[in-house]
Amino acid sequence: MSRDLDPDLLRCFVAVAETRTLGRAAARIGRTQAAASMQVKKLETLIGQPLLHRGARGVTLTHHGERLLGHARTLLQQHDAALAELTGAGLTGTLRFGCPDDYAAAFLPRILRGFAGRHPQAVVDVVCAPSPRLEERLRRHELDLALVSTADGAEPALRREPLVWVGLRDDEGAAREPLRLALSDPDTLDHRAACERLDAAGVAYRVAYASAGMAGLLAVVRSGQAIAVLTQSAVPPDLRILAPDTRLPALPAVGVRVRTAQPRPGALVAEFVRHLHEVVSSA
Repeated sequence: MSRDLDPDLLRCFVAVAETRTLGRAAARIGRTQAAASMQVKKLETLIGQPLLHRGARGVTLTHHGERLLGHARTLLQQHDAALAELTGAGLTGTLRFGCPDDYAAAFLPRILRGFAGRHPQAVVDVVCAPSPRLEERLRRHELDLALVSTADGAEPALRREPLVWVGLRDDEGAAREPLRLALSDPDTLDHRAACERLDAAGVAYRVAYASAGMAGLLAVVRSGQAIAVLTQSAVPPDLRILAPDTRLPALPAVGVRVRTAQPRPGALVAEFVRHLHEVVSSA
């Protein structure tokens, strides 16, 4: 038997190690669960050591599996990068990318256009959701990486984005008593900042409309029924930024940061992270 570490076997093993189930790993690499199980068994036979503890709730890595995982990630990253450079065809594979709606509106067209130009064979699956929902999906390994909002100054970020009050042009929505708000999920930074600043200023308000998606919030603002809080880059031209005053206290900024599901991502994810730094920090 050949003693070479076949990249296909390593790719299957890494998928199993990251998802902790054979079913999800098989879906990621485009194989059946039985085929994925066979791939892992071939790798165990090749190495001569068990790599997984198999149980009713999924799999965990053995000591030898933990040792192999770091080597496998490094070898796959080098393999994929070398193949992309030598063939001139760019990286291949599928990448699962999460992005909040406001950053999708501000940055996503340029992100996808630039990456597709360099790596036309790669597939990017985009999921748009509020940052807390994206963080949850990263923890469950349902995403490979995500662009998220973090508290300003809490950690290094690609850029700072001011939060701003947004209303309909020539509308007096900010003068209503109580102030009517259209906000995202309660655990998002924009929702929390709006409520905390209004509470501190003693301004009467109520959350009249709620939507996890920016399209819903913008529809409410365009109806003239409420004002919203957005990142400044995401404000569409038909709406206006409302200047802070005694009834609209100044809002904080947020940090825009990249998070990955794995501390040592593969070549495709690592290249997309590099591309995000290039695009978002200079936008």
